Amino acid sequence: MKNLQTATLLAGVLTSGLMAGLFAAFAYAVMPGLGRSSDRTLVEAMQGINKAIINPVFMLPFMGSLPLLGLAVVLAWRGQGREALPWLIAALVVYVVAFGVTVAGNVPLNDQLEQAGDPDRVQDLAAVRADFEDRWVALNVVRAVLHTVAFGLLAWALIVYGAHRPAGDAEAARGSGTGWQGAPAQRGAPAAPGQPGPGWQYRAEPAAWPGPAAAPPPTTYR
Repeated sequence: MKNLQTATLLAGVLTSGLMAGLFAAFAYAVMPGLGRSSDRTLVEAMQGINKAIINPVFMLPFMGSLPLLGLAVVLAWRGQGREALPWLIAALVVYVVAFGVTVAGNVPLNDQLEQAGDPDRVQDLAAVRADFEDRWVALNVVRAVLHTVAFGLLAWALIVYGAHRPAGDAEAARGSGTGWQGAPAQRGAPAAPGQPGPGWQYRAEPAAWPGPAAAPPPTTYR
């Protein structure tokens, strides 16, 4: 369960980040560049982009982020890392709003631009551009901001989740120090006459006596 939760969070951060970067790039680079071009160039370029972008590389993170975030919320609710739950819920809500902006705003404008037909046959390209550009650009800025906020919330949720240490793990870490430990070898004292000469000896000592309080500790051998 913990591995699934971690993988879901990582995938959600990755997919939401890809969407935030894509729409932000349109907001600060693509559309300002096309805005300086001719009517024909903008209409033709956006028609081509709208066709080319419908592919698995785009659709998988765009559509897949919703079930990933929903699963992340459920796993946080039922499993570990509930400290991250508020941030996950907030990220899911913001992403749903951003998704709605695209579906209800940008997509209909894309369809409207496509229905205008081949730019070579459109009589008034300026009117087609005017009906499309300003509204599409404004909606894209809104969704870019929303997707960036969702990405930030998810990234913070991942940090909160990683900082949370389950009680069972902490107990296991504390218990791992109990047991017998070997002390470093020590130089032996000079031997009495008739006894073996001095040398290095190994001394085993317990780190802690685990038995009852009344029982004597083990004898230390030197």
